Amino acid sequence: MQENLLQITDLHKTYTNGTQALSGVALELGNGMFGLLGPNGAGKSTLMRIIATLQRADRGQVCFNGTDIAVEPMAVRKALGYLPQEFGVYPRVSAQRLLDYIAVLKGVTNKKERQDQIAYLLNQTNLYAHRKQAVSTFSGGMRQRFGIAQALLGQPRLIIVDEPTAGLDPQERYRFLNLLSEIGEHIIVLLSTHIVEDVQELCTKMAIMANGHIVQQGSPAALCQSLEGKLWQKQFSKPELHAFRGTLPILSQRLQAGKIQVRVLSDTAPGDGFVSVEPDLESLYFSAVDA
Repeated sequence: MQENLLQITDLHKTYTNGTQALSGVALELGNGMFGLLGPNGAGKSTLMRIIATLQRADRGQVCFNGTDIAVEPMAVRKALGYLPQEFGVYPRVSAQRLLDYIAVLKGVTNKKERQDQIAYLLNQTNLYAHRKQAVSTFSGGMRQRFGIAQALLGQPRLIIVDEPTAGLDPQERYRFLNLLSEIGEHIIVLLSTHIVEDVQELCTKMAIMANGHIVQQGSPAALCQSLEGKLWQKQFSKPELHAFRGTLPILSQRLQAGKIQVRVLSDTAPGDGFVSVEPDLESLYFSAVDA
């Protein structure tokens, strides 16, 4: 198995309207699933497009297997599979024909090799029975699976997927995540999302991004451990919660059995009725993003 390395150093990007999308982003990724978690507008998609050589950074460096991709963009393009947040398809073109066209663009010129790859990927993504159907008629989940199939053409060593499970129903989501997990054993898979559960279920390494910065990075378990003994929970009625607000910063709240379950971050017990709870990735995410 070939080991791959993606190194991102001091990356900056500001748009012409003054929006600072990236500010000093630094990451290092090896083979496996890496989760990039952050709210919409955090800068994740900008970072994905820079890695995919679709945009240039103002400052900083991205190296793939030792090569600066700004100097030699083909070094990463030849090795890249990219599933953007939204992708268009040709109307009335079947999945099989479209994959064949994309494979030629990716440099798979041998017809037999293309046919073998396409048949394998259609089976792997559970789309073989629909291979003659126009991709424009696919459901959301089928389109996402087609997106992964096209990203895998040419046997890439780096896969970027941007918000891949947004809008999928639970069954499609689990099918898609299982597929990503299988793919991520031997190559780099960068999963960019705002859905905490996607990272929690798939990734052994992760980073949290907010306002163009990396605010936390490491393994999910180690990052959650940093909140040990600092996370407290209590149920409130609406009037009780109104009176409590402002006494401590509320990390998260959700409705449960007619009452509001509140979590707060505090080094000591916040008061009567609060119980200590085990930290989870959702609480870590809220604490990092709101910091």
